[in-house]
Amino acid sequence: MKYIIRAAKYFCFLLIFLTLVVAAFVLTGFVEADLSKMFVNGYDSLWQMGIVLLVFALIYPRFGFSRRTAHVFGSREELQPVVVPVMERLGYVLEGERDGGWSFRRRSVVSRVLKMMEDRIVLTPAGAGVEVEGLTRDLPRIISALEATRSDV
Repeated sequence: MKYIIRAAKYFCFLLIFLTLVVAAFVLTGFVEADLSKMFVNGYDSLWQMGIVLLVFALIYPRFGFSRRTAHVFGSREELQPVVVPVMERLGYVLEGERDGGWSFRRRSVVSRVLKMMEDRIVLTPAGAGVEVEGLTRDLPRIISALEATRSDV
């Protein structure tokens, strides 16, 4: 269900972005305001672009969100004083505890909106370290900060 919600959000985001780009072209005078003249295939271009946006929206959640392991070892109680300050330093606030781990959200409302409210990072202690789940592009920064901080302790 989470996959479908993320795909729908991304589809809406892409649709809004495309509309803003087309509106900017019309307002600056680069193209005429008539859709039949604006696109090569006229009004048929709308459903063709819609299909392309739908394909991208369906693919994005598969690659945009993932789970990786940070090699930070210790019990949950030992990790709490390490994990929470690192995440706060990276701009996250503790949202709550879930499934034996911690859930964090971005502190900045602007950042949360730009990430389509899909900014949650979940850290769960596991045998091989700490499982970090969230946006794929954010995970390397979080994992390296956790591993660097834990090695300093």
